[in-house]
Amino acid sequence: MRVAAVCDIHANLPALEAVLEEIRREAVDCIVIGGDVVPGPMPRQTLERLLDLALPARFLFGNGETAVLESMAGREPAAVPAAYRPMIHWTARQLRAEDGATMRAWPATVRLEIPALGRVLFCHATPRDDNEIFTRLTPEERLLPIFDDAAADLVVCGHTHMQFDRRIGRTRVVNAGSAGMPFGAPGADWLLLGPDVQFRHTSYDLESAAARIRATDYPQAEDFAAHSVLAPPAEQQMLELYSR
Repeated sequence: MRVAAVCDIHANLPALEAVLEEIRREAVDCIVIGGDVVPGPMPRQTLERLLDLALPARFLFGNGETAVLESMAGREPAAVPAAYRPMIHWTARQLRAEDGATMRAWPATVRLEIPALGRVLFCHATPRDDNEIFTRLTPEERLLPIFDDAAADLVVCGHTHMQFDRRIGRTRVVNAGSAGMPFGAPGADWLLLGPDVQFRHTSYDLESAAARIRATDYPQAEDFAAHSVLAPPAEQQMLELYSR
C-alpha cells in the first residue's frame, strides 16, 4: 500500500495540480489530505479539484477549515489574528453552503495501516488540537504527553509548513510540509508513504502560478504570490518565529 499525504494546500491550485500530476505517476492507492485546503486564493476551484480525484481520498480538517466554517456561520474566527480575518471572510464568501457541509464532515484524524510502517495516524497539527504548534526543535518532554497517547507507530502532521522527521518517545513523527505555502525552497512539499517515508518536493512553474494568483481578487493576492510562491520565508526564520 502506498499513500500520498498532502497538507496545507491553502487554495494554491497551481501547486496542487503539480503535486497531483506527480502523485498520478507514482500510482498510489490513496491520498490523505491533511487539512488547510483553505483559506487561500482559489478556494472553490481547489476544493472542486480535490473532490473530483480519480482515486480514493481521505480528508481531515485543519485550523483553516475551522476558521472559514466559523465565518460561513456568521461568527468571527476568534483564533485568527485580526489582520488575517479579511482573508478568512473572503474565502468563506467564495464557498457554497454545500462546500461548508462537506468540510464540516471531515474528521480531526485519520488512521490507516500501512505495511512496514504500521499504525499511521494522520492529523493536522497534533492529535488533540488542529492549531497546536511544534517543530523539529520543540523539546521532547513537552510533546511526550501528546504522542504517547496517540496509539500509533507513525504520526503524520502538517500545520507548520516545514518537513521534518523525529522520534518523540516511542512514536515516529513526520511533518509533510506544505503543498501551497512552504517555508524554505519554493515549490510544493508532500509525503509518499509505503514501504518507507519519502519526503517529496515538487517543482512547478512559479511565475505562471504567481500570475494566476494575482489575477484573483483574494485580499492578499500579491503577498501570497510574492512570499508563498516565488520567495517563501526561510525555514530558519520561521523556526525562530515559532520558538518565540
